[in-house]
Amino acid sequence: MRTLSTAAAVLLALAAGPTLSAPPGSSPMHPATRVICLDVGGETRPAICRGSSSRIDQSDTICICEDAQRVEAPVCDKGERPLPESRAFELARKDAARDGTLVGDRYEGRRMCVRARNS
Repeated sequence: MRTLSTAAAVLLALAAGPTLSAPPGSSPMHPATRVICLDVGGETRPAICRGSSSRIDQSDTICICEDAQRVEAPVCDKGERPLPESRAFELARKDAARDGTLVGDRYEGRRMCVRARNS
């Protein structure tokens, strides 16, 4: 009986794992974050990402940054635009990305968000 309850607990944990790790408000159609690559000066570099070709699942499955820091950035909400690139913004973004994420970081009162994939 104990083995059965342990096996059931493991199966429940595995089934709930992907749903628990997803950011709040995230769905395959509208992911809450994207990976961006930042060089040492805070400038963006292209990320090499693999994702589903589905119109429904718009999330990236894996992203690699060559010679740059991999950073999670929030996706802009509908009607919200990314901040314009400037040297001051790049330096602020570089400092904010030291922890590996821009989620919750702001510049001049606005979120440091990025465009959604394929938009």
